[in-house]
Amino acid sequence: MAEMSTQSDREARTLAVRALEGEFSDLIALFRRRITENANRVSPGMLPGAYKVFTTIVRHEPVTQSALAEMLILDKGQMSRTVRELTDMGLIERTPDPKDGRSSLLSATEHGRERLADARGPQEGALLEALSDWRVEDIENLAHLLHALVAGSRPDGDLTA
Repeated sequence: MAEMSTQSDREARTLAVRALEGEFSDLIALFRRRITENANRVSPGMLPGAYKVFTTIVRHEPVTQSALAEMLILDKGQMSRTVRELTDMGLIERTPDPKDGRSSLLSATEHGRERLADARGPQEGALLEALSDWRVEDIENLAHLLHALVAGSRPDGDLTA
């Protein structure tokens, strides 16, 4: 009987994970559309990958190019081209890294921050609006569960191995 219950539990877990995967797929498609729209608002014709590099710089600034490449899992050549493009657009700037004279730190320019704020403006509050009928506890729980999933831990804080 225990074996039947275990098989039933496995099947239920598999179906639940497949449903979750489907929801993530839909969410990723939504975010891809939003990233593409935002990239075009920052600079017409900007590719979504360049937008991702730019927003990652803004979130982690100042950041070295090699740390950025590692975060985004991009090769150094691709990263160099994108950084050069963002610099040429006036969105980011390089400053010498005081810890390593061979390296430079990347950060957004004031112009870059303004363009990003303008690009995000039309969607500002969309998530807040989408969650307006949710209880605050449910929003906090979703954030906690997603963090655990990304961190590879159980929601109760134990590592999953």
